[in-house]
Amino acid sequence: MIATLGVLLAGGLARRMGGGDKPLKEIAGRSILDRVIERLAPQCEGLILNANGDPMRFAFTGLTVVPDSVPGFAGPLAGILAALDWAAENHPEIRWVVSAAADSPFLPRDYVTRLHAAREAAGTPLACAESGGQAHPVNGLWAVSLREDLRHALVVEDMRKIDCWTARHGVARAAWPATPIDPFFNANRPEDLAEAERLIALHGDA
Repeated sequence: MIATLGVLLAGGLARRMGGGDKPLKEIAGRSILDRVIERLAPQCEGLILNANGDPMRFAFTGLTVVPDSVPGFAGPLAGILAALDWAAENHPEIRWVVSAAADSPFLPRDYVTRLHAAREAAGTPLACAESGGQAHPVNGLWAVSLREDLRHALVVEDMRKIDCWTARHGVARAAWPATPIDPFFNANRPEDLAEAERLIALHGDA
């Protein structure tokens, strides 16, 4: 297994959920965050959480909470940069960071290995997930060596769109089927919580 640091991105404002922290919402008696941690942690050398505001609300996870270093809710790229910086400062031997949306309760258990395989096959420094033909740029694999380039894009160029930055370097796609459950289903709205419970009732919690 290639040494990879995992970061769960929980820095969003959750407007469609009516505010608050989406990952702390419960599905079938467990928080979404618990579910994502249980899936991603075994695939990584370590796991951190990117979130802004009071970190104590995530204290129950035992994870290090790393806030954005770029002010003003600059979007997921800011969370990815924060994770790349944290990896470089705390685990300089780790060359890769994998990111996942913290509100994705069905994240694949082969997520990291599949992303690395896609990256290696394509010869690119980046990879992102795809399901049912749709790319999920937030769910991706990032080379720590690109952190200064990303910082320049965010701070100097005011770039916010993930696809614009990854296109500069080359990004491979690792594809998963979207049925019976899309592994990158995310809970953005209250009705998504009900849908996730329905899917677990139908297909189990594999």
